[in-house]
Amino acid sequence: MTELRPRRSVLYMPGANERALEKAKTLPADALILDLEDAVAPDAKESARERVCAAISGYGSREVTIRVNGLDTEWHDADLRAAAAAGPAAVVVPKVNSAAEVHNIERALELGGAPDHTKIWAMVETPVAMLHAEEIAGASERLTVLVMGTNDLAKELHAEFVPDRGPLLGGLSLCLLAARATGKVILDGVYNDVKDAAGFEAECLQGRQYGFDGKTLIHPSQVEPCNRIFAPSAEEIDRSRRIIAAFEEARAAGRGVVTVDGRMIENLHVENAQRVLALAEAIGAK
Repeated sequence: MTELRPRRSVLYMPGANERALEKAKTLPADALILDLEDAVAPDAKESARERVCAAISGYGSREVTIRVNGLDTEWHDADLRAAAAAGPAAVVVPKVNSAAEVHNIERALELGGAPDHTKIWAMVETPVAMLHAEEIAGASERLTVLVMGTNDLAKELHAEFVPDRGPLLGGLSLCLLAARATGKVILDGVYNDVKDAAGFEAECLQGRQYGFDGKTLIHPSQVEPCNRIFAPSAEEIDRSRRIIAAFEEARAAGRGVVTVDGRMIENLHVENAQRVLALAEAIGAK
């Protein structure tokens, strides 16, 4: 079963920027990715690694993860060793393309003494990863989250960025299927134009409608709308309560047919209503 923990908003924070790491303690993001990869210049990799590994505490209820450099880089092994020793909630690994790579990451974390609570978040961002998403997602119980890398996927597909993300939907759907088939969480990719609030909200809504659990973000201004869109609305909560109550009442009375607002209710609707209420409760408990 998918772990029920709110991951509506998952914000990348540059690991080389001490002010940004401090600011993250005040932001209402559900989770943080302290980044050692794209946000850090080559000559700052080692100092950023030390800073990030020393900074994973003090973030309250926020889930704090570390994004290491890719498997094919000179920094990857040292990043994994340092992250294993630091013990964040998860290690985020870019461009995971196979189950074998997941096994290697898991083995490196174990050899580095990573605590059991340090999970693997695999970034899937290549055509190869799309075609092997189920194998990647099911490769390890330590792997709990798939993270879409939509910028890299678009680059490798030679695709254009268009508002409905049509060129990417095949890959997004394959990864969603893989996540749900293996009981893993899946996070949508980033939205690049931080000044386009309307476009960002539209993409959040699309991601939620598709079934993503949340979205990765590149700017603090994106946190609030993302939290709002990926949370159950008051109307959804009310309807979910009424569905559960009507179903339980009908079952107690021995009735086989249940309707709410004129629509027939089945077990699948009850299960979805229970999930909505559980998510709302988890958000409220943060």
